[in-house]
Amino acid sequence: MKYDKNSYKQVVDEYTPKNKMLKNCVWAFIFGGAICLLGEIIKNVFMSGFNVAEKDAGPMSSVVLVALSALLTGLGWYDKLGKIGGAGTVVPITGFANSVVSPALEYKREGFILGTAANIFKLAGPVLVFGYFSAFIVGVLSLLFS
Repeated sequence: MKYDKNSYKQVVDEYTPKNKMLKNCVWAFIFGGAICLLGEIIKNVFMSGFNVAEKDAGPMSSVVLVALSALLTGLGWYDKLGKIGGAGTVVPITGFANSVVSPALEYKREGFILGTAANIFKLAGPVLVFGYFSAFIVGVLSLLFS
């Protein structure tokens, strides 16, 4: 069967997946915003319910979000949320916790040392390296120009 340009384009258009960028962006905004809202709620609970100072409540709420994310990853629920929320679940601190826990769970059957410990930062390691390197460069530039 021979196709001309127009019929070939029609076949390609028929089988090419439709662009869902707007829908994905809306879901990412909703999920990312919900995670941040949850963090603010936890922070306010620490401040009003437990009389924790604001400067201490922020890091404490981050720890709770990381623990909650690790728990949801362990239960297999975080990946399901990630399929809907996309980048909204990856960008906040909860996504970093998920990127540490996921390889730990995946490689646990290979043992603690050669499995979990050797692979726990497989996803998060490059993020840490480039984050530290960027912070170093910004610190040097700040030192030079101030």
